[in-house]
Amino acid sequence: SNTRSALFMPFHRLGLVVVDEEHDPSYKQTEPAPRYHARDAAIMLASMHGARTLLGSATPSLESYAHAVTGKFGLVSLTERYGGTQPPSVVISDTLRAVKRGERHAHFNNILLEKIGERLDCGEQVLLFQNRRGYSPYVSCTQCGWTARCPNCNVALTLHSGGRLVCHYCGHTEPMPRRCPSCVTAEVQTMGFGTEKVEEEIASLFPAARVVRLDRDAMPSESACNRIVGAFERGEYDIMVGTQVITKGFDFSRVTLVGILNADNLLNAPDFRASERAFQTMMQFAGRGGRRDVRGEVVIQTSEPDNPVLRWVMNADYDGMARALLAERSRFFYPPYARLVTVTLRHRDAGVLCRAAAEMADMLRRRFSNRVFGPNTPPVDRIRNEVIAEIVLKIESGAPMSRARMLLREVLNEISRREWYKYLTVICNVDAS
Repeated sequence: SNTRSALFMPFHRLGLVVVDEEHDPSYKQTEPAPRYHARDAAIMLASMHGARTLLGSATPSLESYAHAVTGKFGLVSLTERYGGTQPPSVVISDTLRAVKRGERHAHFNNILLEKIGERLDCGEQVLLFQNRRGYSPYVSCTQCGWTARCPNCNVALTLHSGGRLVCHYCGHTEPMPRRCPSCVTAEVQTMGFGTEKVEEEIASLFPAARVVRLDRDAMPSESACNRIVGAFERGEYDIMVGTQVITKGFDFSRVTLVGILNADNLLNAPDFRASERAFQTMMQFAGRGGRRDVRGEVVIQTSEPDNPVLRWVMNADYDGMARALLAERSRFFYPPYARLVTVTLRHRDAGVLCRAAAEMADMLRRRFSNRVFGPNTPPVDRIRNEVIAEIVLKIESGAPMSRARMLLREVLNEISRREWYKYLTVICNVDAS
């Protein structure tokens, strides 16, 4: 069952609510309704029962940190690692420099390969993190630029092993074409790399090593996940390749080296929380390595070695990260200094959607003034043959949300009387990512 839904159990004498890893984005439910944040709902639930709430995290969300700094939340800091172990040492490996010097094989810089070899020789285990499922993120034609895209969603298809192209939004699948269907002459090539590709490459580079993969494709059920994790904990595998799933608090006592293969994926996500999430993910992943008698090592491969997020990770400098990013959030009026409400509109007809979004944005501006942004086109602007537009409201944190709700409801009621509303889907998402 979903962890979030535990909030809706019929409690009678609730005294304490613990939200572990409170920074985790999966606490926010976006589909289907109700679209709530389990952390914030837990705080509200506890207050209704007169109970206490404990939020736990090694890398708290900036919202919770800001509340702790201002005294709205109490703050308890644990300054020692469990067991008295040292924090891992972090090495930043410049991918572009490695390519220029011929110090890169497949998707691995030589420094990471050397350290993997050393750890395997000592009978220790290695974790490799790649924030993408599949064999390769996408396939493309080098002659005309054609890219395999989903016919139902405006998103590139991901190549999986067995030559299957899969849409990670609607599940559409089709075989990989041998020749470009656009220009016909050229063969298509795989671009980038996913976890399946990493698993294949590391197995060929270290043929004696036992390699296992942990991602959503490798573990269709919780029992499959437990089986893979259990086998790795027992030492039945030497190297684990995985996605974000690996950062979920597993305690692998034999792991002494972790490698982040492409930090750029995390650093450059199209999201105002990208830097915060990149720091949290890398710190959480780094924390999976290191035993009492062996200090853990982390190798981060990146083409942006001077990125400030990487410096904060190297120094385990949460406070420095938080201060810098909070100043940035304040300047651009993002949470925790504003509440974000994203209004998503979907329709099969692009013309109708454009008209509806423009009209709704005008109606919102008459009520909310310069707090309205858009309509915008999201990064993925078509899913299951529906075109998508977004309007964002930024409401000051101190402003009464009840009045904002009332004004937004007025607009929704007015829109619902339009003749084209019948086939329009409108979704309001408060505190959206």
